[in-house]
Amino acid sequence: MDTRGRHLLVEYSGCDSAMLDDLEGIESLMNEAARAARANVVASVFQPFVPQGVTGVVVIEESHLSIHTWPEYGYAAVDFFTCGQADPELAHDVLKRGLSAKVAEVMHVDRGMPTPGPGIHTRSHRVERVEQGAAEAVVRPAVPAPMQT
Repeated sequence: MDTRGRHLLVEYSGCDSAMLDDLEGIESLMNEAARAARANVVASVFQPFVPQGVTGVVVIEESHLSIHTWPEYGYAAVDFFTCGQADPELAHDVLKRGLSAKVAEVMHVDRGMPTPGPGIHTRSHRVERVEQGAAEAVVRPAVPAPMQT
């Protein structure tokens, strides 16, 4: 396989509950995040959960951004999967601010490695805490997964 992708798996907590339940606001924020990542938006589909919350995906030429929200917990789970020149870290910055997240746990995974062996590599796993305008990042070293034979 000759392709490489970057995949961020992010858990946001301590978020603005009203924003997490705002269908139009979440869709707008996710599209803004895609554009900030320098991705080319193809389509977006968003749906409210019942009784609350939002789920949705922004399809981009470079892959996708998806979100699932739980306003009652102030929590959102987000995937940013990009290939080519799109930068998922830029999308993450937009979402973290737009959701007013107090904590973001971020796993950065490289996918489609063009070498023999596993195609998935965990680049980093970190926790970002935002306290009164200051950010603190706690980085956990990536631990390679054992190879299956």
